[in-house]
Amino acid sequence: MRIELVALDIAGTTVQEHGAVYDTLLAAVNAAGAGATPADITFWMGADKRAAVRGLLGQAGPGRAPDEATAPDEATADAVYTDFRRRLAAAYADRPPTPLPGVTDALAALRAAGIRVALTTGFDRSVADPLLASIGWSAGPEGPLDAVVCASEVAAGRPAPYMIFRAMELTGVLDVSRVLAAGDTVLDLRAGTNAGAGAVVGVLTGKLDHTVLGRERHTHLLASVAQLPDLLGLG
Repeated sequence: MRIELVALDIAGTTVQEHGAVYDTLLAAVNAAGAGATPADITFWMGADKRAAVRGLLGQAGPGRAPDEATAPDEATADAVYTDFRRRLAAAYADRPPTPLPGVTDALAALRAAGIRVALTTGFDRSVADPLLASIGWSAGPEGPLDAVVCASEVAAGRPAPYMIFRAMELTGVLDVSRVLAAGDTVLDLRAGTNAGAGAVVGVLTGKLDHTVLGRERHTHLLASVAQLPDLLGLG
């Protein structure tokens, strides 16, 4: 398996943030009267968080626009998203995120082997950049990353493949069969499959177990991103 780019999710895949993103998302939409349940949140794991807010307020599934009768107006959606960001920042201040065990070393091993590393995330820059700065990660020669792509920077977030394609653009990779896409959610796997990635890897460091992820199309299931160097024969 010749891989030139590894595209990885952030929360639950490379960074341990103790599920705060989904706890605070549920709290924010319910404070606005959504009546969402943890099961509803599960459907939005890995999605663009702004789209998740709109969908939860309008009772739509991932990738589906709310019905006109239930769709929130932009002011309401923006206010709830702002509340979500405030709650998430407070949760991260109370319990700071950290790299998942072994992941920093794995990223270094990948890059040392000439494999480019990109993070793709449903967060926008206002969330992603401070989160990565807090754990000392950045894109460039001094950091462990080659690129970071946010859902707000492409036409649609997961399960659309566009963040993976944007990561290819930023890193100069031309052949999607030489891309490994990995994440801890159903939508991560669907995005990798929709992109036509050569390897689509589910990791079990998030909230979903092997039974749930195993039902989605994938090439591998791993306990952690820390195992990627061994999978690629770099050990």
